Amino acid sequence: MLLLDSASMWFRAFHGVPSSVTAPDGSPVNAVRGFLDHVSRLLRTHRPDGLVACLDNDWRPAFRVAALPSYKAHRVDDATGTDTPDDLSPQVAVILEVLAAVGLATAGVDGYEADDVIGTLAARGDALVVSGDRDLFQVIRPDVRLAYTVEKDAVYDEAKVCARYGLPSAASYADFALLRGDPSDGLPGVPGVGEKTAAALVARYGTVEAMLAASGDERGLARVQAERAYVEAAIPVVRVATDLPLDVDAALPRTPVDPDRLVALSQRWGLDSPVSRLVQALTAATAG
Repeated sequence: MLLLDSASMWFRAFHGVPSSVTAPDGSPVNAVRGFLDHVSRLLRTHRPDGLVACLDNDWRPAFRVAALPSYKAHRVDDATGTDTPDDLSPQVAVILEVLAAVGLATAGVDGYEADDVIGTLAARGDALVVSGDRDLFQVIRPDVRLAYTVEKDAVYDEAKVCARYGLPSAASYADFALLRGDPSDGLPGVPGVGEKTAAALVARYGTVEAMLAASGDERGLARVQAERAYVEAAIPVVRVATDLPLDVDAALPRTPVDPDRLVALSQRWGLDSPVSRLVQALTAATAG
């Protein structure tokens, strides 16, 4: 099953495809085209049994902000309260309409991010996550891998994550990031604990809870314990949910479920080529 970090993908398409790509009326559709073509490539390359486009019903959940007010605070547009550029928001609506007309599943849960939806579905096993967000390295396990869009969909398994960061498991990436910090998410990290020290602490103690309870003399341990308030607050911020109430049919359709609507959308937005490629990729993925 392909689990798409949809916002990560359409943001990447928006910034990677020229804004000169427009619909017949001049509206930008660069993100739409880039997103649909990316999905087509994934279907052709991996030939999955199913696909779920996972959504941010809340990109900055209240429970995470309450725990850590700095969480994604720098991304909030003061005028709109979102992190989505004006030219992208209408395109997201078009993407969702196309996915619905094709019959590709989407899933979101109120009060949670796409990461949590992915974490829940990945916990059921046998999945390939598609994302440019390193936070999702934590969901990797023997039957779950991640296509990292920042590196042209390079596939990461647990061994690759552990080798890259010196970690005992991919799941420990969340605690590693908590200690090291992540400016892109507004995570300050523990002062004086860099990547190497964070990796060493995780390798020795396993979890930040164990570090807070430890009495060892490992380098950086005292600094972690001195920042107990931050560490405890950040735990639910960095660890994705794995138990959301989700019931989604991820099966790929052999043919579009609403072909008339798909044709109308294709004509309205000038999407003949990307829609045709998507339908052909679906046909190939479901053949046999």
